[in-house]
Amino acid sequence: MAKKTAGRKEGEGLKEYLEKIKAISDWFEEREEIDLEAALVKIREAGELIKLSKERLVEVENEFEEIKADIEKE
Repeated sequence: MAKKTAGRKEGEGLKEYLEKIKAISDWFEEREEIDLEAALVKIREAGELIKLSKERLVEVENEFEEIKADIEKE
């Protein structure tokens, strides 16, 4: 069963985070001129998504280590 991390919605994972980060990147690339206030909001959102991605990667690594340990016990 997936654990819920602070800030992470149930069912969200790396795929969703990467899709959102890509959408933010696309937003910047599509602009000829960037509104600094809007850009700041996007940068904060991307920062939070990166933080959540890193947390999820640690969780996945820990799960793999648990599986590996269980296999080695048998």
